[in-house]
Amino acid sequence: MTEFKVGSLDARATKIRNVPIAVTPEGFWCCPSQAVLQKTTKNQNQQARTKGGASPLASKASSVRRVPTISSERRTHSTPTRSRINSDEQKCSPLENSTPNPPKVVSDRTQKQHKISVGFGQLEMSDFKVVLYGKDGVAVKMSVHKNILAENSSWFADKLSRQSPMSSMEVPDCEDMEIYVETVGLMYCNDVKQRLIKQSVPRVLRILKVAELLGFKACVISCLEYLEAVPWVGEEEENVVSSVRHLQSGNYGVSPILKRVCSDLTSPPDDTFVHIIELVLKSSEDRGRREMKSLVLKLLKENSSCTSSSVDICAETLYSSCQNCLESLLALFRQASDNDFAEQSLHLKEPIFRHIALEADNLLWLAEILADRNAADEFAVMWSNQHELAELHSKLPTKSRHLVSCVTARLFVAIGKGEMLPSKGTRRLLLDVWLQPLMDDYNWLQHGCRSFDRKVVEEGIGRTILTLPLEDQQTILLTWLGSFLKVGDSCPNLQKAFEVWWRRTFVRPYVEQGNQSQSGQS
Repeated sequence: MTEFKVGSLDARATKIRNVPIAVTPEGFWCCPSQAVLQKTTKNQNQQARTKGGASPLASKASSVRRVPTISSERRTHSTPTRSRINSDEQKCSPLENSTPNPPKVVSDRTQKQHKISVGFGQLEMSDFKVVLYGKDGVAVKMSVHKNILAENSSWFADKLSRQSPMSSMEVPDCEDMEIYVETVGLMYCNDVKQRLIKQSVPRVLRILKVAELLGFKACVISCLEYLEAVPWVGEEEENVVSSVRHLQSGNYGVSPILKRVCSDLTSPPDDTFVHIIELVLKSSEDRGRREMKSLVLKLLKENSSCTSSSVDICAETLYSSCQNCLESLLALFRQASDNDFAEQSLHLKEPIFRHIALEADNLLWLAEILADRNAADEFAVMWSNQHELAELHSKLPTKSRHLVSCVTARLFVAIGKGEMLPSKGTRRLLLDVWLQPLMDDYNWLQHGCRSFDRKVVEEGIGRTILTLPLEDQQTILLTWLGSFLKVGDSCPNLQKAFEVWWRRTFVRPYVEQGNQSQSGQS
């Protein structure tokens, strides 16, 4: 618990400047903001230099009766630390106005301390002074009432009961004087929650910390009720949760606040994730499906560090969806490649082609998720074994089938980036089954697919080829060379991979042979 020090004030050590304070009939006031306190200090320094260092006479305190205007903060403010009081010494002495020859008092305050006076309730009935000293050279003297402090604050009640009579108290090194003074002012309000309505979340969190420090339970409860009802924006959520979580042991009722961010269930419901995936895959509205796919993909990337059990559940759900999409896509390809289908009118063909594009786009999305989570090895096995689908590929119009080649391209990119590690047999089969269909659609992908990145795809294909044994590299690259010499840019440019294979085949053997000869001679 915070400690305090009581002592008399040296008139020569302080300059008291009384400022108007807005006070309502119930005793609420408007505390000057930190900027006002600093401005006051600056103005007093300028006046002191103008008058040759003469000390101005203290004016009478004024209490202005008008509608209170509580200083508000922008929501981007951070939450400061609570006020601290460093001394355990208690010295009871009256806090009086300056006298012509005041007694010398031992004090650790500087000679240029500037003070602002504030009052609460009926000032003429004030029987206690609390002086806050900040680190910026500003002090605030509060004229308060013992009975109000004792009734509302367990901390003040404890300090006041230890030694009597007490007429003043000092709080040194107060880091958040503005909020400290405002929290004391809230003790004079009948409805604390009502006074918090127009405050920002960061400011209420600051009030909550000071109220907890002072044992101001009514204010703590009002702050929690405010935080439970008000929306949180941006980083406010983490600040709120971290601020109230430690209050769970104080029987303040913080559960309603924490329930906003965490469920009573020990683990996320698996059925909910499955339901979300099914809703997205079955959507037929282009814009909504596209935007939700991007959102779910982004959220899964953010949650890539989840527990292994969650990863297993996620992968199981995704692979089940992949299997369903593959079966549906194969059935559609069979229907679209049938001889009778070619004789049908365009308005009968269009729904089938649209369904093919939808299923292929779903597979591409699932492959993207699995690759980002480094869990696409099994998908590569499934895709490389789709021999019938690859054979039917050439029987459909390029416009309707090109998204299938996007799935193939994504797998090559994943292998090239090391996002997946399929076996050598799977890599060779993937190239044998799907490289030629990809090359057939390559011209369309470059000019008709905005998301297609030619350089990335070509690098992925080349790196995949170079992971195979040298004989397999030769077979695939010579086949590619024949196509490239016929169609040019309408075929993937694998020249970088061809250079590597060339050096491995024609240069490396002679270099190694020369090195061995030199080693034998030496």
